Amino acid sequence: MTPDKEAALAEAIKSASGPLAIEGGGTRGLQPVGTALSVAGLSGISLYEPGALTIVAQAGTPVAAINRALEAENQRLAFEPMDHRKLLGTSGEPTIGGIVAANVSGPRRIQGGAARDYALGVRFVDGTGAIVKNGGRVMKNVTGYDLVKLMSGAHGTLGVLTEVSLKVLPRPETQATLMIRGLDDAQAVRAMAAAMGSPFEITGAAHCANIMEGGPVTVLRVEGFEASVSYRIDRLKDLLADFDAEMTVGDAKMSDWLWQSVRDVELWADVPEDIWRISCKPTDAPALMRRSGAVAWYFDWGGGRIWARMPQGVDLRAALGVFDGHATLVRAAPATRAALPVFHPETPGVARLSEGLRARFDPRGILNAGLMGPVAREVA
Repeated sequence: MTPDKEAALAEAIKSASGPLAIEGGGTRGLQPVGTALSVAGLSGISLYEPGALTIVAQAGTPVAAINRALEAENQRLAFEPMDHRKLLGTSGEPTIGGIVAANVSGPRRIQGGAARDYALGVRFVDGTGAIVKNGGRVMKNVTGYDLVKLMSGAHGTLGVLTEVSLKVLPRPETQATLMIRGLDDAQAVRAMAAAMGSPFEITGAAHCANIMEGGPVTVLRVEGFEASVSYRIDRLKDLLADFDAEMTVGDAKMSDWLWQSVRDVELWADVPEDIWRISCKPTDAPALMRRSGAVAWYFDWGGGRIWARMPQGVDLRAALGVFDGHATLVRAAPATRAALPVFHPETPGVARLSEGLRARFDPRGILNAGLMGPVAREVA
C-alpha cells in the first residue's frame, strides 16, 4: 500500500486486519513483519521559510530534495543525518520521515543536538487510524513538544509520521579538521573531552582505532568563518600540546570527505564482519572495546558512540556484559539477525513504560509489530 494522502493512510491503518510494516525509503534494512505500508506517496515540501529557519515537509520527501532546497538558501539540516545505503548495501532514497522516526543523527550531534532537538512539530496517524498533530512551526510554539520528541526515535511503533516541521541552520563558510596521530583510546577520549570542553566550538570529535593506515588518528572538526576557523584550530593545537602527538590540519575539502565517511561508516561497506553501534559514556568506551572481542572500532561523539566490527554471529552484548548504555545490531547475516535482536533489551522499568506507550498509541499492536525497538529511550 502506498497512499498519497494523509486521509488515505489513516483509512488504511484503521481498516487493517493485521500487522503493518511501515516503509519510508527502505534504506535501513529493518524488517518488521506485516503488510507493507509505504509513506513514499506522501512527498513534497509543504512550507519553507528561510528567514524563519523553518522547513515543513511530508514524511515521504527524500532527504536529497530537502538538502537541495536548503542548499539553495545556504542552509542545512543541523543534525547531519547518516545515509545507511553504502554500509547496508540498500537502495532507494532516505526520507525525512524515516530520519525523524529513527532520530538519525550524525557527528555534529555533540555540538548541535540530535534530530529530535530540531523537530518543531509532527503530524502522524496512530494505530487506531486517528490523525494527530503536535507542536508547531517555530521553536517558541511548544504545545505538545514532548510528544514531538517522543515520536522521534519510536521507529514507527507509536504512529506513522505524515509531516514533519524542522528547524534548520545556516551553512558555515568553511571547515577544517585537526588530525592528531598516535593516541591510544584512553588518550583520545581525554583529548576529545578537552577539546569539547573548550570555547572553540568543536562540531565533530572522532577517534579511529585499528582501521587507518599509519596508526590511530583522532579528528576534531571546526566550522565557521575562515578567519575564526584558522584561529580556533591554532588554539586547539596549543590546548592539546601536552599530548606530544603529531598534528596536521585537513582543509575544507578533505574535512568534508572525512566526516561524511565517519558519518556513514563508509570504510566498512565491504567488510565481512557484523557491524554494531554502541551508545555509552565516553569514559567507558576504551574499557568496553578491550573486552568486546571486536576486530576493529572507532569512536564518534567524543566516545559516546562506538562503531564496532565483530566476528560473524558473535553476540557483542554478551561480551560487554552490563554497562551504562546499549548496543544495536546494525548489519549482520540473516542467521545472526534471526538469533539476535536488533535493539538492546530494555530494563524492566523502561519496558513497562514502552508497553504503556504502545497500548496508548497502538492498542492493537499493528505498527511495526516485528520491530520491538525501545520507545521510552533514545536508540539512534
